[in-house]
Amino acid sequence: MAALGRLSGKKALVTGASRGIGRAIALRFASEGAAVFAGVRSEEDGRALAADAARQGWTLSPVVLDVADAASVATGVERASRPDRRLDIVVNNAGIGGITPLAGDERSDSLWRKILDVNVTGTWRVLRAAHPFLADGGRILNLSSVTGRFGVAGSAAYATSKHAVIGLTRSLALELAPRRITVNALCPGWVDTDMGRAGIGRVAKESGLPADRAFEMAGRMAPLGAVLTPDEIGGLAVYLASDEARNVTGQAIVIDGGQVMP
Repeated sequence: MAALGRLSGKKALVTGASRGIGRAIALRFASEGAAVFAGVRSEEDGRALAADAARQGWTLSPVVLDVADAASVATGVERASRPDRRLDIVVNNAGIGGITPLAGDERSDSLWRKILDVNVTGTWRVLRAAHPFLADGGRILNLSSVTGRFGVAGSAAYATSKHAVIGLTRSLALELAPRRITVNALCPGWVDTDMGRAGIGRVAKESGLPADRAFEMAGRMAPLGAVLTPDEIGGLAVYLASDEARNVTGQAIVIDGGQVMP
């Protein structure tokens, strides 16, 4: 089945693929026939992900890649481009969150810098390193968030970083249009991942609700009333990476059950 997939013959690099959305995208790409290089933080994570793919009959190659480390990015991206020094799809998923209140102290400043470095500069590092290998007609997908479309009290660094990812996406869509390389941002709402659960946990603590009630409340923030699954984001990523989306570029596409309606 993989040979007949929508991404058959394509080579893809997915960062932050150890878990959550990145893992789902990497596995969905593999199921659609892509040669997937999954950026992971450790060899142990890579072995677990490759084994998961193999159990489902797919092939996936882990690459140790830390987006906060320029040398790691350069090495990981070059390894992913082998043997023909080509990449057709780059997915910038690696990211972190955290609370950065304006009334914070030096620790808040430190977390501010870390969030911006990983979420924004990390995306830029990967794209700079991948640029020489990107094939004409290629695809770039950057993970933003619905928080890139509005603000959240106490989450200034995260919201700022996700707004910045959208700005970067739109600028590069124009810059790379002559080569028919599309650049789009995905803006998920609440997703059932470790990061999403941590955010919902903060909601639970602030509201005094049990964790399960807070999870239900998070889902009800959207008209369709549910927290998304990582695989739903993977499905959207497959479409944007496919030939069907060859004329979709410069977009910040919201997938959140209707919470944000631009």
